[in-house]
Amino acid sequence: DKVHEKADVIISYGGDGTLILSEFFYPGIPKIVLKSSRICKMCEPFSNEEILDRFQSGKYEINKMAKIKANVFLKNGGEKNLIAINEILMHNSDPRHAIRYQVNINDKPFGGSALHQHEIIGDGIVASTPFGSSGYFKSITGCLFTTGLGIAFNNSTEQSDHIVLDEHDTVRIKITRGPATIYADNQEEFITIDEGDELIIKKSKELAHIVKVGI
Repeated sequence: DKVHEKADVIISYGGDGTLILSEFFYPGIPKIVLKSSRICKMCEPFSNEEILDRFQSGKYEINKMAKIKANVFLKNGGEKNLIAINEILMHNSDPRHAIRYQVNINDKPFGGSALHQHEIIGDGIVASTPFGSSGYFKSITGCLFTTGLGIAFNNSTEQSDHIVLDEHDTVRIKITRGPATIYADNQEEFITIDEGDELIIKKSKELAHIVKVGI
């Protein structure tokens, strides 16, 4: 992609969804966010023309934003991954049936009960960046966070409080009854997993770079 190789900056004209997609197609290249949508958390309180004028005058800085990565290890030996700026979603593939899974945080069991091998039953989880915490994560938990990695449990049969982890923590999930589907942001690609497959979620080494002119 010649545009990807040569571009110094990408203009994202739309809202949050447009920014998320532009980061997917052109990862790591600085993004200028211009508003054409009512919903745009990353948009600044300036007109699009003023944003471009300030950028051309050098009156800007680059903000670095965390991204998260999902590594999927299939029981047949296959491996797949997804990277998100907003959230990683693990959801039951069939809404009529809950999934069962075990969660380990930094190799320590979390949730469920020791009697049932720390198994959690529900619709799945939402793993969110601070940027994504105002979306699906907030709709489940009612909370926002500004640093780290957030994990929200979706419709668990037993109370499973959400957690906000350190940005260096690692979450390992093993499916004990599926199937489940893994999504990243609004990307078209997804991964289906089933009993015996594992999912690892952690901060990505990649960062998003957002142009800010309100300095």
